[in-house]
Order: sequence, then structure tokens, then C-alpha cells
Amino acid sequence: MKTERPSLSVIDIAIPLAFPLIMWLVYWFEISFHYNFNDLGVKPGEFYGLRGVLFGPFIHSGVEHLFNNTIPVFLLSLALMYFYKPIAFQVFFIGFIATGLLTWLIARPNYHIGASGVVYMLFAFLFFKGILSKHFRLIAVSMIVIFIYGSLVWGIFPGKAGISWEGHLSGLIAGTGLAIIYRKKGVIFTYPKDERKKDEDDEFMRQFDEDGNFNPVDPEESVGSEDALSHTADDLKVRINYEVKRKK
Repeated sequence: MKTERPSLSVIDIAIPLAFPLIMWLVYWFEISFHYNFNDLGVKPGEFYGLRGVLFGPFIHSGVEHLFNNTIPVFLLSLALMYFYKPIAFQVFFIGFIATGLLTWLIARPNYHIGASGVVYMLFAFLFFKGILSKHFRLIAVSMIVIFIYGSLVWGIFPGKAGISWEGHLSGLIAGTGLAIIYRKKGVIFTYPKDERKKDEDDEFMRQFDEDGNFNPVDPEESVGSEDALSHTADDLKVRINYEVKRKK
């Protein structure tokens, strides 16, 4: 994995900002000009339905549908750009296409629209990538993602009419697959030496090396080291003083 301190540039926030903006512009155009783009969604089993792979995520059935996807798309794609900058664009575009293609292959023969599949792809990637990395800070990101969006898991099962659970499932599969493929690539945090020195005194933080990779310390090895033994021997030294008093 590449070692560097994560950061965001103007280009890095282009997707997190542009994607939701295009979604809202498309919906505004539909409302303003009384147009319906639903037939540009993914239509499984039909060759022309493949155009929905590119256009479907930007089309929504209403304000509620649009709003429910806007915040997750922005936050999750921003997290992707920040924590996994070297592979972020690859993951986003491959995941975007893969989610649409899987939906076209497994979904019911209806028009499937909305960015929900992309949300599930980002959610799955961020969660599983952090776990597979074994880096404590990226694992923390995974825990935050599952805490905020963990309820999304229920969306991959057939339920409410009009909901493309197949699109959700496709996104989950695509994101999980990308997390496995890119499990050894991405950004590893670096942090100042003085902060690292402070961590050496923390029993939990000692389980991670200087790059943040999980590397548990064997308690027996620690106790059996030469420094530990010498230190322990010094601590166990006992001095006994005898005083002899003569009778007067």
C-alpha cells in the first residue's frame, strides 16, 4: 500500500459534488419541462436497456427518492476520495459500471432508476476495504460507515413495491468485489514521530506498527526480552541492612 497522509484537492471533491448536482439538474429539467426520463433507466433483458447503466443513476422518481440518495452519495464518495485517494477514481467508475451491468443481468424486466445502487457500492467498498486492510484507522472508518448506514443491508431483500432491491444487491456485490480486489492497495496513514512515541506507551496502540498495520505483540516475547528481564531484575532487588546493638 502507498504510505502518505490523506488529503483532498479540488479534483478530488469534483465527483462528490458533481454527481449529486447532476441528479438535481436532471430532476429540475423533468419538472420544469414536463419530461420523463424513466425510459433511460436500466431495462434488464433488453439491449437498449444497457443505456441505463450510464444514465439510470441520475434519474429519480421524486423529491424524496432524490433527497434520500443525495446525502449518502456525497458523504460516501467524499470518504472514498479522502481515505483511498490513489484508487478512488478507479473504484468509483468501475463500481458505477459494474453495479449497472449486474442490475441489467439479474433484475426484473422493469426500468430501474436512481443512485441507490451506487450508494450500496460505496457503502460495501468502504466497509469491507477497511476491515480487509487491518489498519486501525481504516477499520474505524468501516465502523463509522456501518453505524450510520448499516440499515442499508435490509434493502437487498425483496420488500416494498417499486424498490429496486436488485439494484441494491448489485451495488453491494460490486463494492464487496472491489474491496477484495483492491485489498492491498490504497492509502496508509502516517503520523508524526512524537505522536507515534506517545502510542508506544499505550498497550492497545502497541499492537500496530509505525504504518498502522495490525501486528500483535506476543506478551511472552515482550516479557522474555533482554530489556524486560533486566528491568524486572532491577525492580526486584531488595537490600537488607542489619544493625547490631550491644548491651550496655
